[in-house]
Amino acid sequence: MGARRTAGAVAGVVAVGAVAAAITVFNLPTAEEKPDSAAGAPAATADIVKTTLTDRENHDGTLGHGDTTTFSTRGGGTMTWLPSEGATVGRGKALYRLDNKPVTLLYGSLPAYRTLKSGVKGTDVLEFERNLWALGYRGFTVDKTYSYSTAVKVREWQKDLGLTRTGTVDPGQIAYADGEVRVDSLSTQVGTVVGPGTAVEKVTGTVPLATVGLDMTSARLAKKGAAVRVTMPDKKVVGGRIIKVVTVVSPGENAQTATTKIAVTIRFDAKVESAGAAAVSVAFTSGERKNVLAVPVAALLALAEGGYGVQVVENGTTKIVAVETGLFADGKVEIKGNGLQAGMKVAMPS
Repeated sequence: MGARRTAGAVAGVVAVGAVAAAITVFNLPTAEEKPDSAAGAPAATADIVKTTLTDRENHDGTLGHGDTTTFSTRGGGTMTWLPSEGATVGRGKALYRLDNKPVTLLYGSLPAYRTLKSGVKGTDVLEFERNLWALGYRGFTVDKTYSYSTAVKVREWQKDLGLTRTGTVDPGQIAYADGEVRVDSLSTQVGTVVGPGTAVEKVTGTVPLATVGLDMTSARLAKKGAAVRVTMPDKKVVGGRIIKVVTVVSPGENAQTATTKIAVTIRFDAKVESAGAAAVSVAFTSGERKNVLAVPVAALLALAEGGYGVQVVENGTTKIVAVETGLFADGKVEIKGNGLQAGMKVAMPS
């Protein structure tokens, strides 16, 4: 995806070529085209301001819910119920039903990998017991030991789910995710006879996110925690921050070389709505200068002796002051010059 500079932003840091490019873009006048002090003060002026200039680089992105995770069956049977695409599934609710028995979503990061029963100890027990407690079942100690008391409450839970009350938890009976999930797409359909390991559905988180695939030439922009600005499909601009940066290598096809992209995930600072994938534009910060003097780019003059200046307006008279330019951004340019201060006025094209 090609980068696009924001309108009025030109990357130029004290380099003659960069400044010349700005002169070309903005068609700046030469000093000779400006009135001198004898001709009186110009009609249009602008203030020299002290500000922070931020240069941004735009890249195409996608509004969605982030990366997908696939839930697959642990056992075989007939698929008897599936949620609808776009549905939200929370803790204790069914992700799907196999032979009319629910596979229940719980919260955690450790996958279910063994049968939990009295006497079993481990981190997976603690993870399960935390969920059982969160679902409102009491009368046992939440720890790493699957006790008799735990088994009693598991029987109550199984009864509420319409399952056989065994007091043990089969790994095919539950599935874990970090939190509430949104069903992105279904990989099978009701009535299908499936075997172990069959993909059932792809899910995402429920919070809208923006994702961008950057070329390696733009990798410098992908800094975790960095602020960005996202232009939404309705043209509203929403702030956000980079929460994940991953390098993705895709193998080449038909003797082509592999391609490498930087996958960037962005979380919004404000609440946004997303019914599905949509195109957005993400503005990354490519340069920033804090507490610098700046004027509108149009206030720059090309000096006859070379270099650039501004026409300072003071007490009804004007004078040309040579300046050194820095960052160009958002229609302004950083300047340094003898005697220049914030609050002074400079001539603008009339």
